[in-house]
Amino acid sequence: MNQNIPDNKHNGKIATSESVHEIDAKTGKFVRQKNRFTTPFGDQEGELPVEANRYRLLWTPLCPWAHRQKIAFALLGLDDVISTGTAHPHRSEKGWSFANNPGGVDPVLKIHYLPEIYAQTDPNYTGRATVPCVVDVKTHKVVNNDYFNLTYYWETAWKPFHKKGAPDLFPEDLREDIKALNDVIFNDVNNGVYKAGFAESQEAYEEAFDTLFARLDELEERLSHSRYLFGDRLTDSDIRLYVTLARFDIAYYPVFLCNKRRLIDYPNLWNYAKDLYSIPAFKNTTHFDAIKYYHHNEFGILPKGPDLSLWEEPNDRAEKFGGK
Repeated sequence: MNQNIPDNKHNGKIATSESVHEIDAKTGKFVRQKNRFTTPFGDQEGELPVEANRYRLLWTPLCPWAHRQKIAFALLGLDDVISTGTAHPHRSEKGWSFANNPGGVDPVLKIHYLPEIYAQTDPNYTGRATVPCVVDVKTHKVVNNDYFNLTYYWETAWKPFHKKGAPDLFPEDLREDIKALNDVIFNDVNNGVYKAGFAESQEAYEEAFDTLFARLDELEERLSHSRYLFGDRLTDSDIRLYVTLARFDIAYYPVFLCNKRRLIDYPNLWNYAKDLYSIPAFKNTTHFDAIKYYHHNEFGILPKGPDLSLWEEPNDRAEKFGGK
């Protein structure tokens, strides 16, 4: 399989596999690429203007980094001011495609594959074309693919467009604590499963595996004392942890060999995840059939299980900690 798309006017030199640039040759460790487009949104010189109907978020429901943008959109009401383009959950040899759209193209940007818009933006870019990414529909160029910071921008710079009654997911009094916890969640859990799943040495795999489950044990203990990660306040951190938990038993446990314990083996983490899933913004953006594409094989067979009805069962969080 070619790891790079042929150099042409449509797709440039975009990598379509993590193995091209993101595996350390000496250790076999997966080292996630840095984001290329990181200009923040704001009203200062050099920042991206906050303007309704100017941007398009490209995502796929398979990807946890992209999923958390859609949860934030739903909670804050930003779907009304930023359009969304949805890629097929199977990443093809040519990168994320829009095969699930009529004619196989994004209806606004008129592209078949995500690498096209990256190559239009920077013909010399050789990294992977990743989701989520934000495209300026005026220029048809990628302006931000900084998955780590995007939700912060939706929660702050885009506040003038929040719907009435939107939750404060990034309250000023907790911002430093939220950022500190998010760093831990990212390194050990969100990206931790990928460090295990993409490792190309036994040592790298076991190091990621041990770190992941040590952190899950700590989070299990933390959630024995409060309904959410920060007491009774739903925050950005809950979104970030949830997207990994939603994929754990269905994908990371069997496919990435993160198989010490399942999510349902952690009483607090499991009930916490079900509690979040009961919120429409989480439930309506969680597409388990798309997540199953982690298992996709050459015959197109997707697993029939696991039993997803378990996510609909009652949780004990409100009973233990109060609230609705």
